[in-house]
Amino acid sequence: MRLLVDSGSTKADWIALDEEGKVFFTTQSLGLNPEVLSKEEIIKRLNEKFDISHNKTKATHLYFYGAGCGTDRMKNFLTQVFQEYFVNAVVSVNEDTYAAVYATTPKNEEAIVSILGTGSNCSYFDGKVLHQKVQSLGYIAMDDCSGNRFGRHLIRGYYFNKMPSDLAKEFEVEFNVDADFIKNKLYKEPNPNAYLATFAKFLIKHKDTDFCKAYINFEMEAFVENYIKQFENCYEIPVHFVGSIAFYLKDELKEILGKHNIKLGRVLRRPIDGLIEYHILNK
Repeated sequence: MRLLVDSGSTKADWIALDEEGKVFFTTQSLGLNPEVLSKEEIIKRLNEKFDISHNKTKATHLYFYGAGCGTDRMKNFLTQVFQEYFVNAVVSVNEDTYAAVYATTPKNEEAIVSILGTGSNCSYFDGKVLHQKVQSLGYIAMDDCSGNRFGRHLIRGYYFNKMPSDLAKEFEVEFNVDADFIKNKLYKEPNPNAYLATFAKFLIKHKDTDFCKAYINFEMEAFVENYIKQFENCYEIPVHFVGSIAFYLKDELKEILGKHNIKLGRVLRRPIDGLIEYHILNK
């Protein structure tokens, strides 16, 4: 049984394939970002899902593509955790960009592939090898145009009294805005980046307001300048996107990229379905 996993910081999609390439089960767990989770928390999240824990000894291969896996240290850490948990499996851990590449880019074609979800990143795929010019320093220092960045903007906008009164009232109904609650989520509990990203749905819902438009334009311009334009050929090849932020703000992305004469390619909410096809063809 082969396990395919596409994990962000918020959630992870799991698909198990039998020996014939047919889907054995699908499930979803909480995200497994090794940058923000301990070994104990990762195992806890695995054990919480019956399909995963019940079938862990049946897995012969685990192909994991995840946020926070961009450095050798994090890859090795997560590989060790998985090898101890899936005792009969050959474990392969890659950053989540590889899942995005395999899902969006036809074999041997060039593209720039970006992820805009809870976090963000951007890479160039030359048809065979993935190239990155920016190494992520995590959600506090980077992650332009990500869900957690938008969440940070909204909380600050609310607490600095910049949010229009009608939006602020709706914000108070939809979220717990108590200062102690927010600080506990940000500084005491796991996955503060995923918590921040939960506010992004409010921004998307109100994306046509001047208040939210300003944040969207600011972050998208920053992503183009700081990430996409790192690659000199960004004007010549398509730029594909994966992630909920890109998916729900596709029109805004197209407009911003058009201003920079950059071609928007495919936009997928999640790459897991494309991974199935890739791994069946590359068994």
